[in-house]
Amino acid sequence: MATVVNAGGRLDRLPIGPFHHRVFWLVGAGMLLDGYDLYVFTNVLPAAAQSGFSTPLQNADFISKTFLGMTIGALLTGFLGDRYGRRFTYQFNLLIFGLASLAAAFAPDMTTLIWLRFIIGLGLGAEIVVGYATLTEFVPPQSRGRWLSFMAVLVVSGLPVTALLGYFTIPAYGWRPMFFIAGIGALVVWYLRKALPESPRWLEAEGRSDDAEALMRAIEKEAAGTGPLAPPAAPTPAVTLDLASLLSPPLLSRMIVGSWLQITINTLIFGFVTWLPQFFLQQGLTITRSFAYTLVIVLGTPFGAMCGAFCADSLGRRRTIIGASLATIGLGVIYASFTAATAPWLILTVGFLLVVSIYVQVAMVIGVYTPELFPTAIRLRANGLCHTFGRAATIVSPFIVLWLSQTYGIAGVLALMIALLVVQIIAVWGWGVEPRQRSLENLDAARPLNMGATP
Repeated sequence: MATVVNAGGRLDRLPIGPFHHRVFWLVGAGMLLDGYDLYVFTNVLPAAAQSGFSTPLQNADFISKTFLGMTIGALLTGFLGDRYGRRFTYQFNLLIFGLASLAAAFAPDMTTLIWLRFIIGLGLGAEIVVGYATLTEFVPPQSRGRWLSFMAVLVVSGLPVTALLGYFTIPAYGWRPMFFIAGIGALVVWYLRKALPESPRWLEAEGRSDDAEALMRAIEKEAAGTGPLAPPAAPTPAVTLDLASLLSPPLLSRMIVGSWLQITINTLIFGFVTWLPQFFLQQGLTITRSFAYTLVIVLGTPFGAMCGAFCADSLGRRRTIIGASLATIGLGVIYASFTAATAPWLILTVGFLLVVSIYVQVAMVIGVYTPELFPTAIRLRANGLCHTFGRAATIVSPFIVLWLSQTYGIAGVLALMIALLVVQIIAVWGWGVEPRQRSLENLDAARPLNMGATP
């Protein structure tokens, strides 16, 4: 018989210490670069169009190919991560988008850049799936929501970092250095992240009990220097799961909720937030003024994720998602009523608050909620499938957003966002499970749960 390591129970009783901080920053460094590279087109595409390097249709194709790559990357990484481990998968995808970003800096034409962006997207889609899931398996349930939300702060900080670098770099040096920065940074982090440990939970789920036990003893030895270790919870009986389990209750309802959340939040980000510079250009602002407006508004991204960090473990995931969705709807209605003649301070204030409410949801949905919904044996595959549906929606959304903005203006774009949010609220309220303060083993979806209850 396989030795019971009880990795989950032993990890959950550890006091927060240097080990957790080290894992957080090793994972987080790559996630920050992922966020930067993901949002780089926010400033690159308007500059490329203005210089004649690209057309509006090519820009939409660039975004679409990005998310085609991310869709495939999210799907594949789930299978790779559950088969070969979190650590191997994390390093592999970081190398992909690092090398492709360097090549993109030297693209001779827009067609080449579009296909390089597809390759970058493969790595970006994989990184976001495996990064959050890896941290989920290390931190204790009492503070898991806060740690994952802080990771989301790093990821979404890529947007203001991109906006800031674009503001200072693109007018003087063009858009190519933006890709060069991403490529060099990714390769540096790839080297540093060789020190990232494998997940003991995954090792035990794979039957590698000796490896899991050796790693747990090393982790516990380090943690013992922080304070006394409490007795671990009793081990949870193992449950055999495969991909077909996702089609049966209660996992099926979690898949539906997780997938719709990913569709909604990806459309909010890439159908509104990242299009802000182009919306401002449509309203007659210069490219420099457009970047300045965008920079002010997107400073709300880390604030939103930070708000999520303080709400995740106190209010819970479901209440935070629903509350932020309602705030986004209200602020979206106000923002849609603005015209080019509206006072700039009012546009910037409401736009800032709108982005804050959107990124509370980003922290909850992408960073915290979805990875928690599924057991360790199929966590990355299930999480990857949810992300696949979300990314698939963004393959077509650039063209929908382009048509809506040209036909109805920003009001048409925001109407689409509000409709998606209404369905999201209904799904989370009716079928969402609350993971707050619960161990991953207790959340094992193979066992019946009260789907609407709060512990």
